[in-house]
Amino acid sequence: MVSGVHGTIIKLDSTTKTMVVKVKDGSEHTIEFVDKTTVHGAKAGAQETSMGAKDTFHGLKEGTEVVAHYTAEGTEKTAVEVDKVGKDGIKSVDGTITHMDRAGKTIAVKTGDGTEDTFKMSGHAAADAGKDIAEGTEKTTKVTVYYTEEAGRKTVHFFEKI
Repeated sequence: MVSGVHGTIIKLDSTTKTMVVKVKDGSEHTIEFVDKTTVHGAKAGAQETSMGAKDTFHGLKEGTEVVAHYTAEGTEKTAVEVDKVGKDGIKSVDGTITHMDRAGKTIAVKTGDGTEDTFKMSGHAAADAGKDIAEGTEKTTKVTVYYTEEAGRKTVHFFEKI
């Protein structure tokens, strides 16, 4: 099962190929990069790239805001996908959920200015994100949605309750 965390990289270690992500509650998550780890938004012009020996962290650096998707075995966490948030990275928007269909992998969010956007959810987002949102309460839940936009199609990679 894939889990996700949103926070800031506070440490990168190229020897152990790990990063430490500090989340808003103050907890820290040490996550290992592997050859199959995908990084979104970390290099200009590179939407998606696999990890290689040349640049283990693909332009990610300490202080970068990220959403990290990982698998866990015991206490060891292995990065499946890392999304850089912000300028040149994945976008974010705050709003209230108006509709969520995990099976159909869609989520609709109404922003503060009254605009409503419907997003396709990635497999990670549909399965893992927003687990703390109780069934039936979706329509009143305020969230931050982290997404990419390609050819007019918005895909949510992660969302969290705010």
